[in-house]
Amino acid sequence: MSNNFEFSRPIDVHRLRPAGGAYEIAASLLECAALAKRFDLLTLDRLEARVQLTAIAGGFYRLSAALQADLTQSCVVTLEPVKSRVAEEFALLYGAVDEQKEVVLDGNSETVEPIEGGMIDIGEAVAQQLSLALDPFPRAPGAPAPSDTPASESQRLDSPFAVLAKLHKSEGS
Repeated sequence: MSNNFEFSRPIDVHRLRPAGGAYEIAASLLECAALAKRFDLLTLDRLEARVQLTAIAGGFYRLSAALQADLTQSCVVTLEPVKSRVAEEFALLYGAVDEQKEVVLDGNSETVEPIEGGMIDIGEAVAQQLSLALDPFPRAPGAPAPSDTPASESQRLDSPFAVLAKLHKSEGS
């Protein structure tokens, strides 16, 4: 694998036992710091995962995992630190990607992640899933909520159609 990911744990699928493999992985302090920078976190104190990689029919591999992370983000309103814990379970399908052939498993179309050089990076899969599980709008306790009251007429921006209607009326007068 040519990519240098912060939390890389490549598994050679050619060496995978027929029953699959179970892995417990945890990010080091340096890996946590690099992932925190990548995902714009104040801190990533812990990232751990239990991963199961299993060969399935047709040369495909299913990755099933449960991750846990402790992290701190910035409040979108006050910029205060917001601590949170993420616990997420997920599954991914890996295999040869052939754009000419459609893959359908269990009656549902699934996206197939490519296997590069016979390797599946289970650490990068966990890191990507963590990024998807992050709160996109973290709020500190007591941070003011966005106003639900409509803006006054003077503050409200007119839609382009309202502006055109006003122009049309003023030209017609």
